[in-house]
Amino acid sequence: MENYTMEGRTYRYYGQEAPLYPFGYGLSYTTFCYRDLVLSSPVLPICANLTVSVVLENTGLWDSEEVVQLYLRWEQSSVPVPRWQLVAFRRVAVLAGREAKLSFQVLAEQRAVWVQDWRLEPGTFTLFAGGQQPGQKTRAPSEVLSAQFSVTGTARPLRGC
Repeated sequence: MENYTMEGRTYRYYGQEAPLYPFGYGLSYTTFCYRDLVLSSPVLPICANLTVSVVLENTGLWDSEEVVQLYLRWEQSSVPVPRWQLVAFRRVAVLAGREAKLSFQVLAEQRAVWVQDWRLEPGTFTLFAGGQQPGQKTRAPSEVLSAQFSVTGTARPLRGC
C-alpha cells in the first residue's frame, strides 16, 4: 500500500455526506441539556494544552447516563484533516433533575497534523461539546455547544515541545 491518506476511506473525510449511523448515535430514556462551555483561554501558545469545562443537566424524569463527547475542528490546515476529531469523551451518570460539571484536558498533541512528521501549527480551532457529533441528526434531541480558540506561535515538530 502506497497511499496512506484516509480520504474516501472513512466517513470523517467524506465531505458533506453524513454517515447513516455516526459515532454516538442512539436514544436515551431521558433528556439532557448542555450549557456553560468554558475554555481555559481563547488564545494558546503552540505547545499549550487546553482545559475545557461544560455543565451537563439531566432535564428528564429518569436517572440516566450520557456520553459527553468533545470534538476538535481545524479551521485551516496545511494538509487535509478530518472534518472533526474526537479528542475526549466520558460516560457520566446524572440523576433526574441534577447536573454535573465536567472538566477535560485537550492535549497539544491532539492538534498535531502529519506532514512527514507530527507537527503543531498555529491557527483557529473550534471545539464542540455534546452528546453527539456536530451536525448530527437523530430522533433524540441533543444540542452540541461550540467555542473557538486560536493557537499562536511558529509551526514546529510535536517532539519540539
